[in-house]
Amino acid sequence: MRDQLARVDAVLVQALIAAALSFAHLHDIASAAGQDGWKAWAYPISVDLLLVAAWRRLRTGDAKASGWCWFVIALTASLGANVATAGLLDLGDVPAWLRILVAGWPAVAFLGGTLLAHTATPAEINEIEDADVQEDAPEPPPETPAQPAIEAPPNRPFVPVPAALIEHARKVAAEHHTRTGAPIDTPTLRVRLGVPAPMAEAIAAHLTPTGS
Repeated sequence: MRDQLARVDAVLVQALIAAALSFAHLHDIASAAGQDGWKAWAYPISVDLLLVAAWRRLRTGDAKASGWCWFVIALTASLGANVATAGLLDLGDVPAWLRILVAGWPAVAFLGGTLLAHTATPAEINEIEDADVQEDAPEPPPETPAQPAIEAPPNRPFVPVPAALIEHARKVAAEHHTRTGAPIDTPTLRVRLGVPAPMAEAIAAHLTPTGS
C-alpha cells in the first residue's frame, strides 16, 4: 500500500512540476507578445483547460477525431511556448506573427472548448432520436367491440352480416311496405342499402326466412 502511494505521489509531483513550468512559459510568451497584467496569466489557463477538455472527449470513446484535433492544437501551443522560451526566441523583440498568434488564441480556445463541451456525442444523438420517435409514434386506435355477425340460413352461401345492418334493413323494408303495400324485393333492398348483391341476398334471407 505504501509503495503504491509512493508511486502515485511521485507521479503527482512530476505532473505538478511539468504543469508549473509550462504555465510559466506560456505566461512569459503572452507577456512578451504584449499581453501584460492579468491577461498574461489567463493564456496558460486557457491552454490547460483546452487540453483537459480534449482529453475528456478522448476518454469518452466518442468523436475521437475532434478530441485529437483540439488536443494537438493545445499541445502545440504549450510545446511551442516551452521551446520558444528556451533561448530560441528573443523575448525582447517578438516577431509580428507571434503577436498575431497570441492575440488570436482566445478565439481559438473559446471555439475549441465550446465544441468539445457542448457537441452531442453519437450515443446522446441516438438517445434523442429514440425519444423523438417514441413521442411521435401514433397511439393505437381505441378498440371497439365488434358486433356479432349473423350467419345466413341453411342452403345459402355464407355471407357475414352485422346485426346492426339487419336491424336497419328491417326498418327500410317496413318503410317500403308501408309506402307501397308490397314486400321489398332484393334489388330494391340492395340499392337502398348500398351493399353488394351477395350481401343483399343474405339480408333479404333474414327478412324473409322462407327465402321468398
